[in-house]
Amino acid sequence: MQLLNRIGLILLWLAAPFVAFLAANKNDPYLLVLRGAGNIALVVASIAVVVLLLRRGRWRTLAGKALVVLWCLPPVLMSAAHLKFELRKHDVLGASAVEARQLGPHFMIGYSSFSEVARLAGQGLIGGVYVTRHNIRGRTIEALRAEITALQDLRRAAGLPPLVVAADQEGGIVGHLAPPLTKVPALATLTGLAPDDQQAKAEEFGRIHGRELAEVGVNLNLAPVLDLKPPARRNRLDFHTLIGQRAIATDPAVVSTIASAYVRGLEETGVGATLKHFPGIGRVRTDTHHFSANLDTPVKELEATDWLPFREVLSHSRSALMVGHVTLTAVDPDRAASHSKRVVDGIIRGTWGYQGVVMTDDLVMGAIYQNDVCKAVVEAVNAGVDLLLVAYDGAQFYRVFACALQGSRQGRLDAAMLHASAARLERGFSTAQARAASRTVSVARRN
Repeated sequence: MQLLNRIGLILLWLAAPFVAFLAANKNDPYLLVLRGAGNIALVVASIAVVVLLLRRGRWRTLAGKALVVLWCLPPVLMSAAHLKFELRKHDVLGASAVEARQLGPHFMIGYSSFSEVARLAGQGLIGGVYVTRHNIRGRTIEALRAEITALQDLRRAAGLPPLVVAADQEGGIVGHLAPPLTKVPALATLTGLAPDDQQAKAEEFGRIHGRELAEVGVNLNLAPVLDLKPPARRNRLDFHTLIGQRAIATDPAVVSTIASAYVRGLEETGVGATLKHFPGIGRVRTDTHHFSANLDTPVKELEATDWLPFREVLSHSRSALMVGHVTLTAVDPDRAASHSKRVVDGIIRGTWGYQGVVMTDDLVMGAIYQNDVCKAVVEAVNAGVDLLLVAYDGAQFYRVFACALQGSRQGRLDAAMLHASAARLERGFSTAQARAASRTVSVARRN
């Protein structure tokens, strides 16, 4: 028994700093699974350990006192983390109408709480929402449709433009609303067909996705993937991107053919496409969900290969362009492409002349979130990015928006860039698609 007690004490000494760390970082995206019930369980467990130690008389020794104090830390640290979150949230929700109108249209967020996102939408603090698997878990697609309709009605009543409503329906392994929506094969499965058949089938896939998304109220699909398929086993540290399974082909011409047809089908239904992930992640060895990553390929080589599909599809569509969190070292070795002015304003806007909507990949990904988020947010806005995506963990919106708010109040945001971006959002596909999708949902409800 004495041996078991000693082992128990050793385990408590080891566990105390670990639990304290979890408590202090309760709002971190990596600890999303602990939110709510998990946080309560941590506090209850900490209190139970303290009570047990006191009942066993551990307070009588110096080491025992230290152990009790250690186990008192988690509830205190969790309370401090929660207070910090609430103060930041209060500051964001207290933003003036002028600040909301200036910054809000540039943010698209994922959400779990309808009441919370409805407040943000009604105040104009966001310009779009992202819906995914957890928004339909245990619910019907009709419930999601009603929720989106309610948000659009709220915007209309507030005199605000319709929300951009995005989803991730690529086909294959990425189809976050399928089921209940139709599970469509990956576009890569079409590469073995004759060119005419490739186009016909890809266009059909686009129409299927677009028709079903429009009926729900989604007006922007975060597809197709235009990254070139990497060589086998190149991405050994790719844990979540899985680009080898999502990319269409290694041949830029085949990617262009299939993606162009898919986008045509999608746009026929009134749903916009998003080309991703510029400047290309097929050559990158690490996964930006967790780590920073470099793309070391010379620009001339990228222009002749990886970037051909992007330029081709952009030239004859209304697609948005998603910029990933890889660092294009030949152009800007100091920051990821998603917040690099040399990449966004220099290459995409300047060299290519593209004046459509540019959005970031999810800012909650490790390549950005584990570094200086505020710096990235300010630099992205000043680079000419139009939409900043906060998808995986919508609660991080308050941190990200607070960064933009602070930048604005300190005069660090480029007013000319913000004005140009607002004009792009106003004339771009997003507002038109939102109204079209809103009409589609209204017709569906009447029928």
